[in-house]
Amino acid sequence: MARTAILIGGAGGIGRPLALRLAAQGWRLHLIGRTAAKLEALAAETGGTWAQADVRDTSALAAAVAAAPGPVWALAYAAGTITLKPLARITPDDARADFEVNALGAMAAVQAALPALKAEGGSVVLFSSVAVGQGFANHASIAMAKGAVEGLTRALAAELAPKIRVNCIAPSLTETPLAAVLTANPQMASAIAGLHPLQRLGAPDDIAAAAAFLLSDEAGWISGQILGVDGGRSSLRTKG
Repeated sequence: MARTAILIGGAGGIGRPLALRLAAQGWRLHLIGRTAAKLEALAAETGGTWAQADVRDTSALAAAVAAAPGPVWALAYAAGTITLKPLARITPDDARADFEVNALGAMAAVQAALPALKAEGGSVVLFSSVAVGQGFANHASIAMAKGAVEGLTRALAAELAPKIRVNCIAPSLTETPLAAVLTANPQMASAIAGLHPLQRLGAPDDIAAAAAFLLSDEAGWISGQILGVDGGRSSLRTKG
């Protein structure tokens, strides 16, 4: 029997290439997100199932997760936001939305999937940002929320061991629809790409490949880790 992977944000910029990778590897997919048409189309393409839910509605999210056909062995939480504002312009609603979608939503998703994951074991992948470890101007709200995701990752990895592994990917700027505010301008995109030692922005499949690995049995001795998939930006300096 095929093992099920639950993908939240399953038809998004990272979720879609991850879904295609996992389907090609023989996983059965259960896709969750806000846009029914995209979910339905991707489910048809991959032979999976889908459920519509906004991650800020914890009851709807729990129901969508519970609808996944078993056995459930994996959960990837790829819902997210990008709020880029100077501190003086960040509103309580901005910060609340970032925290609810990125951190509280991730916790609620794992809570909802926990009974199924405990029954089979498996792996959870969450998503952070290079901005947590580096510190970038105008990133206070999103970095705060993603920092909470990294803390959640380590806490859950400890609490759910040894049966369930929990890891987190911290990408740098990736060419997804969510990041279009930064990547749509060619000059800006080129300038940001030049800040990376590998001299390009991330592609969605760069992130999906890492997530698929962490969800797989090949990563069976990896847990509690924050994996930088960031073109070297978090740790390398190639110019004096």
